[in-house]
Amino acid sequence: MSATVRISQTALQALRQIAAQAGEPMQAILDKAIEAYRRQLFLKKANEAYAALREEPEAWQEEIAEREAWDVILSDGIKEG
Repeated sequence: MSATVRISQTALQALRQIAAQAGEPMQAILDKAIEAYRRQLFLKKANEAYAALREEPEAWQEEIAEREAWDVILSDGIKEG
């Protein structure tokens, strides 16, 4: 599937330059840039959610208790590797 997306001349020039430097097609560069931005947004939202959780002492203590419960499960004696 393909689609046409309008971008500024500045963005197009940067895209061409990056593609030339990387030796990759512009589409590959766009795919990587979009994926990097998607991950950045995901982590930003996760950080915001944890910050909000920390602002609620009771909810934060529940989070800590759950982590401690998982820590016990993770150290159940099974050897790694």
